[in-house]
Amino acid sequence: MITLSGIGQIAALWHRELNELAVIDALIGAVYLIIGLGLFGQSRFTLFMAIVVPTAAAAYFAGTYPGTSQLYIARIAIDGIVASASLLVLWSARHKPSV
Repeated sequence: MITLSGIGQIAALWHRELNELAVIDALIGAVYLIIGLGLFGQSRFTLFMAIVVPTAAAAYFAGTYPGTSQLYIARIAIDGIVASASLLVLWSARHKPSV
């Protein structure tokens, strides 16, 4: 899901005006793509980053643009889902005995 979110944020550059917010969205989208690729492996660091980066991005957009469009509300919700799912996977990886 984080990979699709990153692709969507980068692809949005073609459908909007290029300003500082669009550049921030594209940079966050690139980081999301890197995290998404890292999640195909078995790195706990990538899981940690999949918790921290979407949470920070959601907090930034919720604080900077309160009550904006449905698109930003959906984006914050997706970031929350990604962070929660990554937290659950990291929790189970830490508390499950390794073979």
